[in-house]
Amino acid sequence: MTEYLKPLPTLSDENRPFWDGCKEGKLRMQQCGDCGHIRFPINRNCPKCLSNTFSWKALSGHGSVFSYIIFHQVYNKAFAQDVPYNVALVQLKEGPRMYSNVVGVPNDAVKVGDELEVVFDAVTEDVTIPRFRLRGQ
Repeated sequence: MTEYLKPLPTLSDENRPFWDGCKEGKLRMQQCGDCGHIRFPINRNCPKCLSNTFSWKALSGHGSVFSYIIFHQVYNKAFAQDVPYNVALVQLKEGPRMYSNVVGVPNDAVKVGDELEVVFDAVTEDVTIPRFRLRGQ
């Protein structure tokens, strides 16, 4: 594995189940123990009912492009070699939305509504980043 020089998440007790799931090839998010709402980003309380009980649920990893942008300018030097690159807001099948990248296609091939599936990019021994590709590719 080559040295990864881009920013990495800070792993904590609160977010470790998410990152451990990614490492195992599973997209996991919190599900409220009272109302069943699946939430992201990680939070101590459910935004729907304010309950503090939850479990970690493995999701399908399917979603669609809700919105996206192509970055042509370097905002962080660590990403200079990637410009231009896309950042997509992915609407997951189970409800939450998350930011990621659509990989495996040219940036101009990404369109709102495209059906996606999660893929996992092991960037270090501890961190595997969820990204998305067009479904069926």
